[in-house]
Amino acid sequence: MKRCLLLLLAAAAVTAPAAAASPTIRLTLIHVMQGCHVWGTADGTALGASRTLKLKPGTRLSIRITCPMDFDIVQTAGPKLALGDPRWHTGTSHVLVFAKKGVYRLEAHNVQTPEEAGLQVMGAVNVDRLVVNVR
Repeated sequence: MKRCLLLLLAAAAVTAPAAAASPTIRLTLIHVMQGCHVWGTADGTALGASRTLKLKPGTRLSIRITCPMDFDIVQTAGPKLALGDPRWHTGTSHVLVFAKKGVYRLEAHNVQTPEEAGLQVMGAVNVDRLVVNVR
């Protein structure tokens, strides 16, 4: 009887579907000449100062700060996110989990001026905005 029960448990473990891992989307904040900084892809492709994403509940968003400035991150709408320390420093990565449906809005404000960070820019400095629609 014991042996039969163990075989049934082993068979169930083999045939049970594995839990699907939540997908992870990767973005960066990168330095550019026009506007100082914008959202970018993991390979450094510039996407612009404003970005809208459509995600499913449970999706993780990893944001890496590659611009040589630090940013204060502010959530202006949507269900509360665990942002951690709202000051995100250059060279750091931050993972946000969008567990609930809704429209999330985030803004990234640079802490230093381009001159303080030793950067050359053309035009006004961007306030980077991110809108995440979770459906």
